[in-house]
Amino acid sequence: MDVGARLRSIREANGLSQRELARRAGVTNGTISLIEQNQSSPSVASLRKVLQGIPMSLQEFFSQEMPPPERIVFRSEDLTEITHELQRKSKGAIAFRQVGDARQHGLQILHEAYEPGADTGRTLLQHDSEEGGIIISGRMELTVEDERHILGPGDAYLFDSRRPHRFRNPFDEPCVLISACTPPYL
Repeated sequence: MDVGARLRSIREANGLSQRELARRAGVTNGTISLIEQNQSSPSVASLRKVLQGIPMSLQEFFSQEMPPPERIVFRSEDLTEITHELQRKSKGAIAFRQVGDARQHGLQILHEAYEPGADTGRTLLQHDSEEGGIIISGRMELTVEDERHILGPGDAYLFDSRRPHRFRNPFDEPCVLISACTPPYL
């Protein structure tokens, strides 16, 4: 087992810098660095001390699966469909395909498709986020509070999602857009 890579992976998965783990464990930053670079082979006692800063037992350290490597590229077929419920509640189908796992990031990126007649609902949406998007094809009606906007290809939007809002496609052609929301909402 590559103890250094495993420690680095677990530390990063817990959102800790080398410095913070060293502070919590009561060891030097250099100790963490040397272990992670496999330039120092820690004794069981010193590894146990380092793991107390996470906190994690030796058993968990040696039995836990390695977290998957951070993913950078997502092919079209890798996007996660997250709108099965919305499709049943809307006159026109709405499809949201998410990039990656929004639970692991502070940003949610969606490929959205609104068929003619699609509507997020008469009850305006509100959530603690900021969101923005760019229309790729078709047209979309965006309502934010009492402002109504018609957006076409290349047009974009950006607003505080605590403001009541609604997306609607009253047009004859589908609308496709790319959006981002932080923190994730859906």
